[in-house]
Amino acid sequence: MNFVMMFCAMTPQLLIIWLLPNVAFASSHNYGEALSKSFLFYEAQRSGYLPHDQRVQWRGNSGLLDGKASGVDLVGGYYDAGDNVKFGLPMAFTVTMMSWSIIEYGKQMGESGELSNAMDAVKWGTDYLLKAHPEPNVLYGEVGDGTTDHYCWQRPEDMTTSRAAYRIDPSRPGSDLAGETAAAMAAASIVFRNSNPAYAKELLTHAFQLFEFADKYRGKYDSSITVAQKYYRSVSGYADELLWAAAWLYKASNKPYYLNYLGENGDALGGTGWSMTEFGWDVKYAGVQTLAAKFLMQGNAGKHEPVFDKYQEKAENFMCACLGKGNQNIHKSPGGLIFRQRWNNMQFVTSASFLATVYSDYLASARKSLKCSSGTVSPSELLSFAKSQVDYILGDNPRATSYMVGYGNNYPRQVHHRGSSIVSVKKDPSFVSCRGGYATWFSRKASDPNLLAGAIVGGPDAYDNFADQRDNYEQTEPATYNNAPLIGVLARLHGGQSQYSQLLPVAIPQPKPDPEQKVTRAPASSTADITIEQKETASWVHKGKTYYRYSVIVTNNSAKTLKNLKLSISQLYGSLWGLSKYGDSYVFPAWLNSLPAGKSLEFVYVHSASPAVVSISSYTLV
Repeated sequence: MNFVMMFCAMTPQLLIIWLLPNVAFASSHNYGEALSKSFLFYEAQRSGYLPHDQRVQWRGNSGLLDGKASGVDLVGGYYDAGDNVKFGLPMAFTVTMMSWSIIEYGKQMGESGELSNAMDAVKWGTDYLLKAHPEPNVLYGEVGDGTTDHYCWQRPEDMTTSRAAYRIDPSRPGSDLAGETAAAMAAASIVFRNSNPAYAKELLTHAFQLFEFADKYRGKYDSSITVAQKYYRSVSGYADELLWAAAWLYKASNKPYYLNYLGENGDALGGTGWSMTEFGWDVKYAGVQTLAAKFLMQGNAGKHEPVFDKYQEKAENFMCACLGKGNQNIHKSPGGLIFRQRWNNMQFVTSASFLATVYSDYLASARKSLKCSSGTVSPSELLSFAKSQVDYILGDNPRATSYMVGYGNNYPRQVHHRGSSIVSVKKDPSFVSCRGGYATWFSRKASDPNLLAGAIVGGPDAYDNFADQRDNYEQTEPATYNNAPLIGVLARLHGGQSQYSQLLPVAIPQPKPDPEQKVTRAPASSTADITIEQKETASWVHKGKTYYRYSVIVTNNSAKTLKNLKLSISQLYGSLWGLSKYGDSYVFPAWLNSLPAGKSLEFVYVHSASPAVVSISSYTLV
């Protein structure tokens, strides 16, 4: 549980979209193992009826009457940290960041066998958020309260504390809570768009409703749910969440209304004015700026380009601050770790690392560099920064301590976490009383009886010092929002040579063309409007077989914008990066909607044969 908030930044303007080979990483760390353990942590944080395939066996069912007194089913969801309260704002942010991690690096997660676990972790959260939104203008934002919960030290299976449910509605608004929940549902709808389209549609419908609720009935949620003020106070207010939700709704729906909202409200709501050095569950500006800069690079800003230029400038300020090359830099410990505050500092480290990672890939895809006040920075340097933070977390630090529980040999053993610190109900079902838990288990100077594998604890102080003690909650308490951004970075680093900006490796539905638009069908490899050029760029021998890397450049030679392009690719025997599969055709990658006049798109593929046959099936000029 936290008493705070967060902030970080971004860059370019997309003229030509490129996909480049990744940076190879040499490290002693097993990022795949750390990724796998992260998802175990989410299973340990589950509330409600546990599923049959639950892997964390020391946990049992809990919170089975949540919401009943209010006449609503609020069973499920996640406990936020080491306590037994379900706080809606950090839970929704956790879901948003897990979803963003999958959207960017789902391919890498799939290659490591963790994509299904990642999607299960998101769905456990969204299933609860759907329950918490029973009416368009009603959202339950908390179950339990921190005061009574902190008075007791009980495992969740034994809870005797209050399970009161708290909500926002038109008379008690909470734009920050509703906005973040809208963002979570919109982002998650992208994750499930292809594997579970009905569920994705349901999520997006709720996201639309929640955004309208947040925007129409404005107010801070902790003024309505006052019991949250001591624990998750909305210091930044709700303006950032309105922009954050609009950005995710645009990304999920492609509706111009939400892009216009970002363009028309960027100045008034602070998105173009604040240069942040922090990003997290409270302060979303750096995330908004990163997404807005991506939209700009994709050529989607349209008439709002001047406003999106300002979003981009602020995003870049954040990235430069992370690197220590800006006008307002983020403080780092002697060991090189980002440091903002004593209490759960790791939340800022993982969130900043994620933004740096995705932005590095955006820059590399666009063949751009980051321009800081101290000079030009390559995308690889930004990615190296993120890697340095992850390596510090995993043990490359002055104490040689891993701050991920269960990873390495030297990690926290006395975690500030009720469930892990008390013997499992499966091993000893004897009831643990409210105060008895403090006497018997909290004060016990021994390792936790249950391993909270994958949990990222609060971490060291400004001088790299750390005390592994259960009562040292500032340093030894974990939180769900610590891990959520990290899973994306771990997947990216584990993927090594995998492609940039990889979304889920599935077909993305394309928008239907306007009936008034002219659709041209051309089976030839090039037309007067579009040229296709491909060439071999590299070759190597592996286990006696020669592999070739081919680059294909598609150029829009017309004076109009190219949309709804469908390519036919035959005699392809390997992997392809930079396009989405749509039935038997290949179309624009999901993050690109169109190709402006005179611009080019590059995609690459690798196989052990002559060049594949690439031809144009159809396209639209508007």
